[in-house]
Amino acid sequence: MSTRQPRRIRIGLPQRVFSQVLLMQLAIAAGVAVLATGLFLRPLSDQLDDQAMLRALAIAKTTASPELAEEVLTSKPTVGGPVQKAAERIRHATKAEYIVVMDTRGVRWSHTTPSEIGRVVSTSAAKPLAGDDVMEIDKGTLGRSARGKVPLRTADGTIVGAVSVGIEYNSVRAQLVSAIPGLLAYAGGALAVGALAAYLISRRLQRQTHDLAFSDISALLAEREAMLHGIREGVVALDAGGRIRLMNDEAQRLLGLGPEATGLPLDEALGEGRTADVLAGRVTGDDLLTVRGQRVLITNRMPTDDGGAVATLRDRTELEQLGRELDSTRGLIDALRAQDHEHANRLHTLLGLLELEMHEEAAEFVTEVVGVHRATAEQVTEKIHDPLLAALLVGKATVAAERGVSLRITAGSLLPDRLVDPRGLVTILGNLVDNALDAASGSPSAQVEVALHTEGRTAVVRVSDSGPGIPEEEREVIFTEGWTTKKLPAHGKRGLGLAMVRRFAERQGGSARAGESADGGAVFSVVLPEALTEPDLAPAGEPR
Repeated sequence: MSTRQPRRIRIGLPQRVFSQVLLMQLAIAAGVAVLATGLFLRPLSDQLDDQAMLRALAIAKTTASPELAEEVLTSKPTVGGPVQKAAERIRHATKAEYIVVMDTRGVRWSHTTPSEIGRVVSTSAAKPLAGDDVMEIDKGTLGRSARGKVPLRTADGTIVGAVSVGIEYNSVRAQLVSAIPGLLAYAGGALAVGALAAYLISRRLQRQTHDLAFSDISALLAEREAMLHGIREGVVALDAGGRIRLMNDEAQRLLGLGPEATGLPLDEALGEGRTADVLAGRVTGDDLLTVRGQRVLITNRMPTDDGGAVATLRDRTELEQLGRELDSTRGLIDALRAQDHEHANRLHTLLGLLELEMHEEAAEFVTEVVGVHRATAEQVTEKIHDPLLAALLVGKATVAAERGVSLRITAGSLLPDRLVDPRGLVTILGNLVDNALDAASGSPSAQVEVALHTEGRTAVVRVSDSGPGIPEEEREVIFTEGWTTKKLPAHGKRGLGLAMVRRFAERQGGSARAGESADGGAVFSVVLPEALTEPDLAPAGEPR
């Protein structure tokens, strides 16, 4: 036979935030009310004691007149004596508990109990007989009382005795007790107001916390931290004032910031630029492109109810690089196709001349074709000594010829082989030439001019075209990430080429500007200070 164990009833704190906060606030309000009541009653009791002793002392001083002193000297301590009568008259008038008049020996001349007259007092009278006033709460033959004792002096100041006046201590306590109900009423009212305020605050917390338990909130915070720092997207939370409230590890990496940036205004942490404008919401839209350092970022921003916002960052640098490599590959394919088409035509021409047995004309044709290619390559290499830039321009010349555009290098161009960052200049020049070819294609007398020259260690790049040009109001906007007039490529969004050009230039302390050429087309000028090494030094990574 099995015996069922009795279920244990466990009484604990409620789990919901509303209940816990309400109970804690009620306990605090009740504790404060009790403490305030106690702190008020303690000084009130002391104050009532002081008032009673001062009243007793005042009655004693009033009783201790020179006339009463003369009666002590000229009469005897009897029940019907003048001293007893005077003391009792004053006692009844002031409602004192007792008035005792004594001589210098401590013998009573008056007392509320007639049998005590003529006896020595039960408490010390040394101080008043020595000329000092005394206030105290003590216990005598009539019980506990608030006392005042003063010396009894004659008209010439001679001490002939003392007067002791007592006020019943219970009457003092009665005043204190009578004050307690009113005080408790005030305390109860304050407690009720506190309870109502606690309830309203708890209800507000209940709505804001969705009636979750503290353990649930703690678990959510732990999960949020794990999620934010575990995902591979950057997350930046901003408050209503534009300050950074939170950044996960990926956001710090993408933006190049450290944990110390938390709490700083966004513009102060990032500096002026498109990235700060996009995160702050000054530029609106979905999947906005921005460049931060060497990284190409996709940014989205979602406002929050408190006036702040949460922004997400995705790194598409590698994707953009792959897209540009794809564009380069397509350009190479176009160049090869153009060359293949051109060579096929020339081979057909050569074959026709040979079949017609026009051997001299065939030889002249071959010499001319070879000379044209050689002249183009020689023209580039004579002016552009850097092999990367020279190879770029030779390839672009082939593509330009296929598209019916004349690409030429100006007569004054000269670029020595001392570039600090030749790959960066390849990026700049490649983007500018591509844009110029796109703009010039289809225009009458389509042409693109490239000018490269140096001024000391500064390199100046200028690319102009015969296209329609750029309106003056758009000459700054075109350098913004995401701005483009071209059809979207297969790998994603355009609008980064000119932005990258300006970013490369500004990174080296230079500038990139757009203007109008002499024939109405566009001209782009890029100035790169300290782009060349000293004449006796080779570029980084290059042999001397």
